[in-house]
Formats: sequence, structure tokens, C-alpha cells
Amino acid sequence: MPGNAPASPPRGGSSTPSFAELGLPDVIVRALAQTGVTTPFPIQTATLPDSLAGRDVLGRGRTGSGKTYAFVLPMLVRLAASPTKRRPNRPRALVLAPTRELATQIEAAMDPIAKALSLRTLTVFGGVGAQPQISGLRSGVDIVVACPGRLADHVGTVHANLDSIEITVLDEADHMADLGFLPVVRRLLDKTPARGQRMLFSATLDSGVDVLVKRYLTNPVTHSVDSAQSPVDAMSHHVLHVAQDSRLPVLVDLASAPGRTLVFTRTKHGAKQLARKLTAAGVPSVDLHGNLSQNARSRNLTAFSDGSAKTMVATDIAARGIHVDDVGLVVHADPPVEHKAYLHRSGRTARAG
Repeated sequence: MPGNAPASPPRGGSSTPSFAELGLPDVIVRALAQTGVTTPFPIQTATLPDSLAGRDVLGRGRTGSGKTYAFVLPMLVRLAASPTKRRPNRPRALVLAPTRELATQIEAAMDPIAKALSLRTLTVFGGVGAQPQISGLRSGVDIVVACPGRLADHVGTVHANLDSIEITVLDEADHMADLGFLPVVRRLLDKTPARGQRMLFSATLDSGVDVLVKRYLTNPVTHSVDSAQSPVDAMSHHVLHVAQDSRLPVLVDLASAPGRTLVFTRTKHGAKQLARKLTAAGVPSVDLHGNLSQNARSRNLTAFSDGSAKTMVATDIAARGIHVDDVGLVVHADPPVEHKAYLHRSGRTARAG
């Protein structure tokens, strides 16, 4: 039974090591600098020596801890150094994510560095036509960033074969568990070579995530990293007791504050209705929830990112993939059901990215 290996010893000195000192080649350091990334975050500093060495890694960090680069960077380095070439329908690396938005964000972070290394990436998720994905797989890709359901469809129709996967990453594994994806995730992992490197990132190890760790990770190095001041701790928190008939005026007042505002509701219908009411009250707003088409989701995210809509009203599930800089205020219009949802909601601001 695989166990947990001790983490690599910390490097000497108290200052944060550079990406080059952590073992990244110059081409990647330069590509990162061109995107404005010059200093590693704690989870990257902790995990990179082990992941670059090919060890299985279990990373535990809160929302906004900077974990995307913690798996993207070593994956790209190791693929670029591997003698294996990409082949039709046989990707070399797989990243599984719970939502379309998160898959898109991961691919966007990866793309400029992958291009610098002449590596080809592809996103695979539902809500859009399958044919472009099938064509992309047929042409040969190095890395697939996928939601489990659509990838399972492609595997079932033999448009994707996972027997050449060298590196597998599960991002936000706890959220995949919350959405009921773990049976599909297990079926996909069973089709990847057991000898490959596997990295799993999750805020918690409950809801069956611990079973994934025991079954699929071999002697994983565990890194539990929170920054000295975690995203949720870094914010001011306020509780407002508001009568029902005052709820909308208060929300309008809050959303009218300078900067971007993210408002959470419990239901898709509630998100849609509140966005309409805020817009009618003079606060340009968009909604984000599971009933939107992919085109509508992308359009609304773009409007929120470029400032044409200063407020986004979202459900918990839809918002898990959001990465928008300079979110100044998070409003819980409907209280979250449990504490993890509060952490993930609030972590949309004060993020490391």
C-alpha cells in the first residue's frame, strides 16, 4: 500500500528561492517573466523540487495559494525533456479539473510557456461541440486539460487513448468529489499507466479524496502550504442583518462600491434574477451558473474581466473556476451551506492566483 514519503528538506536560507534556483530552465523563467511572474509562491517553492524530480505529489493549499503553476511548470519541464513524441489520439499528460472555467484558466496559464517549449495543449469539456476536440486529439497533443465527463466520452468512442500518459494531475480534487465525479475520475485514472507521475491538489482530503491518494499515488510527498496570511484571513469580514424588503437596496449599495464585486447566490435562478435586478438598478451585472451555454459563460466572464460589467452574480459551482484580478468585494447574498463553500467563495479575492 503506498504511503506518504517525507518532503524534500527545505533549502538553506530564509529568502524565497528564485524559479531558476528551484530548477526551472531559462526558457521557462523568461516565459514566466514575460507574463509578469517572477517570484514563486510558497506552494510552488515547496513542491517544485519534488515534482521536477518526478515524484508523486500531494499538494494541500487553500484557494488562491498559487497551485496552478505548482503543477503546470514541472509538467511542462518534464514533457519537454522526455524523448517521447506526441501521437494522434494519445496525449502525453492529463490535467483533470472540475469545471469548464477552471480548465480554461489552467490552459490559459499554461499556453505561453507551452508554446515556448513547442508543446501543444487542448481543453476538453462539455457544453461545446465535440468535433473540434476530436480533431485536436487526432492531430496529436502533448497535454489535455479536461473535465472528467467529456473526456470519458472521448475515451469511450476511442478518440482519446490514455495509455501514453506520462503525467497526471488532479486539480481541486475535493470539488470533483463534491460534484460526484470521483467514479468517472477513477475510471479515467485506471486507463493511465501506473508507472506515470501523478500529482493531486486538494484543499481537503475528505469526501473520498483520501481514497484516490491511497489508490493512485505512490509514496507521495505531501506539502500542506498556506501563506503566512491566507486569502480569507487577509480580508475584512462583515455580517449584515438585513430585512427581506431591504435586501435588494443593500445589495445595490454594496455592488455600487468602486472596483469589481462578486455576489454569490445559492441557486441558478437566483443568480439570473439578481443580475437582472442589479442591472436595472444601474449596476451593470452579469450572471454565471450552470444553465448558461459555454458561449454565454465566456461572454459574461469577459465582460466582468474587462470591466464592462462591474458585478458578477454566481453560484458556488460555477464560480470555482473564476480567476479575475482585482476583485474588491465578495458578497454572500445567500449564506453558504457549509464552511468550505465560504472559504472558496471568499478566496475569489485576495488571491495569489
